[in-house]
Amino acid sequence: MFKIFISAMRTLTAIPMPGEDCQPFENSLYAFPVVGALLGLMLCALASILGGLPVSVAAALLLVAQTLLTRGFHLDGIADAADGFGGGFTKERALEIMKDSQIGAFGALALILTLLLKFTLFSELIHAQNGRALFAAMVISRTAQVFQCVVWPYARANGTAAATVQNSTQYHLLIALLIGAGLIACGGFSFLILLPFGFVAAFLWGLYCKKRVGGITGDLLGATSEIVEITVLLGALLIR
Repeated sequence: MFKIFISAMRTLTAIPMPGEDCQPFENSLYAFPVVGALLGLMLCALASILGGLPVSVAAALLLVAQTLLTRGFHLDGIADAADGFGGGFTKERALEIMKDSQIGAFGALALILTLLLKFTLFSELIHAQNGRALFAAMVISRTAQVFQCVVWPYARANGTAAATVQNSTQYHLLIALLIGAGLIACGGFSFLILLPFGFVAAFLWGLYCKKRVGGITGDLLGATSEIVEITVLLGALLIR
């Protein structure tokens, strides 16, 4: 179990972890909601510490902290996805662009808009003292990545996430969902209503990816996390 947690932490965060990865590696999917919960707790604690600062300053520092903790992995994914879908009119060309490490105009715009949205949402949550919604968003967005791995095929012949996606099963999703729902309920049963927001967003994004490139990739999984996180935070503001 500890190896599963280590692998999930190494995949989703920049926090150094000692020890060996789990085998088979797709079993790390079980711990994705747990890693999301850990990130959520860290961010909630930081938001509480920064509570004495102006809201805009606290939100900016919270956004910096999240980016550092996750090494910007998911932001990179949404930038690559925007470049690929914006500049590639065929499946092959879109996948080729996404593999390019350089960022283009579409990717830069996607990054700016994503960070602007998150900054605004963080500001509102801090102002409303609703850190539990941030915790729920971290858990749901990481659980949604498991959903994508299980539901959609891998779009490339091979790649970094190929084995994880191809070998994931409905059992991985079921356990991840149960763990994720349990963790969210710890923050308050009312926050479980945010689960549909996240998974509808994940499904629609996955459906679009399937139509455009035939499935998902590592970049598209990273983009999933950002899209779901933003959707859940928007949902929290709508139902508060």
